[in-house]
Amino acid sequence: MPELHFRLRWPDGGESTHYSPSSVVLDYFSAGQEYEITDFLSRARAALTRASARVQEKYGYACTRARSSLDAIEHHAVPFTARAELRVKLLEFLA
Repeated sequence: MPELHFRLRWPDGGESTHYSPSSVVLDYFSAGQEYEITDFLSRARAALTRASARVQEKYGYACTRARSSLDAIEHHAVPFTARAELRVKLLEFLA
């Protein structure tokens, strides 16, 4: 289960890097792609929940780092959620 990090650019130009315990996030996102904020949050929730579930299946416990990444993403998104047209860009995946 290859872990990876992914780097984001937020609507205000800020950047952040987040962790996934599984490459399953590649099923939800593409490097270089922009996503409307609500779509991005929906995809992030699904991807990181699924990644954590894969850890649960393999090791018997959920991945707290995936949950922490999702919490950080949701926190960072708060100022932007009132404007659905704003976009988040997934800059790159890092091994």
